[in-house]
Amino acid sequence: MLVRAITAPVLRRWCRARRSAAAACFPLGRALLGVRGAEAAVFLQGLLTNDVTQLVASGDAPPALYAHALNVQGRCLYDVILYRLHGSTAEEPHILLECDSSVLDSVQKHLKLYKIRRKVTIAPCPELSLWAVIPGEQPGDASSLPKCADQALLLTPDPRAEVMGWRLIAKKGANLSEIIPGCQIGDVQDYHRHRYKQGIPEGVKDLPPGVALPLESNLAFMNGISFTKGCYIGQELTARTHHMGVIRKRLLPVRFPAPLPSAGIPAGADILTESGRRAGKFRAGGGQLGIALLRLAHAGEPLRIALPGHSVSLSASTPQWWPKADAK
Repeated sequence: MLVRAITAPVLRRWCRARRSAAAACFPLGRALLGVRGAEAAVFLQGLLTNDVTQLVASGDAPPALYAHALNVQGRCLYDVILYRLHGSTAEEPHILLECDSSVLDSVQKHLKLYKIRRKVTIAPCPELSLWAVIPGEQPGDASSLPKCADQALLLTPDPRAEVMGWRLIAKKGANLSEIIPGCQIGDVQDYHRHRYKQGIPEGVKDLPPGVALPLESNLAFMNGISFTKGCYIGQELTARTHHMGVIRKRLLPVRFPAPLPSAGIPAGADILTESGRRAGKFRAGGGQLGIALLRLAHAGEPLRIALPGHSVSLSASTPQWWPKADAK
């Protein structure tokens, strides 16, 4: 069954774009797990931060959701994107779960630990390929709406932020130029640099399991959490932090004046102010861009990372796609 998650507002966004710019398709090293069965959504509901029951609701159900799986202390274990493959409520619920491929086995074990007697099956989907489709540097900067998605299992806007373009799931070996006419196959490192520029975390390097906190990781900004759903693992600390309304640190995009050293910067390296005060920690980067967890009080100051024999300067910025009331 083919699922084409293309709606009228999305169509208008693509059609307003510059027709001379080609969309770039990036092959992602992310894994896909199929979660299928009558209780698929109810099962995932107790494990994830978002309201998964939306995927099986009648009416205008979303084609994709972003969420985190948390540990009992409320820290992130895995960042996931969920995709609805069933076409209607009359069909058996079929949800694809996208995760970092390096933790695929851990995600499967985590799910099966809580499966108990739920009527669900959990299985990897190695026959499918996952692509990011980035129209350009600005939202809507693309050639046109895909004219033929017949080879696509699912084609949907990225649920995290409009600046991240689309997510495409196709069968391995599918012809991308037939799915998105005029597209260009891009280097996945350019995709990661685009993420860093927008401050979008993805995978265990950006969100270290058992370390990252969901609200500091901008989960609420990326439509990845429901504060009205029922209980889920790790909810208590997350809800308390939200209702207190005080978040002193956030993941922010950072820029270096020159490309990173060939040896790179160690994950978790301390970021300091000019006076030597700790401002945060570096997570990951490539070229002149990266992402770091920073104290908002120091985010506007000149910053540096001390390395053996020298230091590297960097600056942080607030992503333009953030809610304006929180962009401070």
